[in-house]
Amino acid sequence: MGTSRMFRIFVVLGSVFMILLIIIYWDDVGASHLYLHTPVSPGPRIPPPPPPRQQPHTSRTPSFLSDIDAFVNQFLEPGTGEPTDPAPADSGNQSEKAEERYIPRREWKIHLSPVAAELRERQEQRRRLLQEMCANDSVVFPGKNRSFDDIPNKELDHLIVDDRHGIIYCYVPKVACSNWKRIMIVLSESLLRDGVPQRDPLSIPKDLVHNSSMHFTFNKFWKRYGKFAKHLMKVKLKKYTKFIFVRDPFVRLISAYRNKFELPNANFYRRFAQVMLRRYANQPTPPASADEAFGMGIHPSFPNFLQYLLDPQTEKEMPFNEHWRQVYRLCHPCQIQYDFVGHLETAEEDAEHLLRHLKVDNVVEFPTSHRNFSASTLEADWFNTVPLETRKELYKLYEPDFRLFGYDKPDSILNE
Repeated sequence: MGTSRMFRIFVVLGSVFMILLIIIYWDDVGASHLYLHTPVSPGPRIPPPPPPRQQPHTSRTPSFLSDIDAFVNQFLEPGTGEPTDPAPADSGNQSEKAEERYIPRREWKIHLSPVAAELRERQEQRRRLLQEMCANDSVVFPGKNRSFDDIPNKELDHLIVDDRHGIIYCYVPKVACSNWKRIMIVLSESLLRDGVPQRDPLSIPKDLVHNSSMHFTFNKFWKRYGKFAKHLMKVKLKKYTKFIFVRDPFVRLISAYRNKFELPNANFYRRFAQVMLRRYANQPTPPASADEAFGMGIHPSFPNFLQYLLDPQTEKEMPFNEHWRQVYRLCHPCQIQYDFVGHLETAEEDAEHLLRHLKVDNVVEFPTSHRNFSASTLEADWFNTVPLETRKELYKLYEPDFRLFGYDKPDSILNE
């Protein structure tokens, strides 16, 4: 009898303890929200509203993991009004009272007229091509069949996130990425001038455009979210609009060469040009600086650059630089289903279409630029001095990018 009574007492005490634990758990949900999504840009300090009356729970008892998933997903809807990364001061113009004046805004534009059928069909074809090529066994490249979980964190550094508008942009160097990074800075409001978000993309200095602290990228999730990082990435990939801009792979290489090796660039000369000159240009002791080299008329030729790309020793020393790394290695198109695929060859139409699709074309305009057509129009001239075998090897190296994004095989270059 005594044993039975003690058992009932323990059951009652256990029930009371569980009820208290549940109450404490639900009361602390707000604290968990603050931990996972602490605002990182200054905002107005508004006293919190009085707590609402506790609503009765439904009869269904959700599992712990379901609660966590639902709770996390609730705060990942686009347009939460929370910027993605700290807002650095702009050239000392930040005011001490900026925090009081800064009020996050969300602007959404509603269009009454539909997007042209031709533009919608273009995007459908590009997305469909990506899916077909990723499923095509004849298209082979390293990492094609791995899962998103298998992608190393360091390879996710080109995926820029804007939580304010629910956007993910994978930037590809030499494909108008400077201007698209400017757009992302404006949309995420990560740069303030006198406490006001910067609204003019072209007024953002170039050194800030490419400053990694200005952009919240996937590879930073581990530091901020810890064990929740991969789950949050997947949720955002599912909910947000993902876009990418690409370019003819050979023309992109020409652009990279012209920008980094035909003009004095101290960093690229020290890291890459000196190596090319020693290995392929019969310059065992190249000039010590870029200025000295260019003053003497010395710089790697375009064939030297291609030799460097095809040399197996190159990637044994370090991975390809982002300016000539293949797009499939930068943006993982077989693991990430992009909603919008822009081409530099149709940049103006695609940019207008994308900003309208995102409903932010009243917030920002894509900057018009003086495009350099010489690289594409004179592509054959650039390869005239390149041996035919080198051209064919180069095509094999970049063939996945040609096929994934619908660029024709350059037969005029590959056949003499």
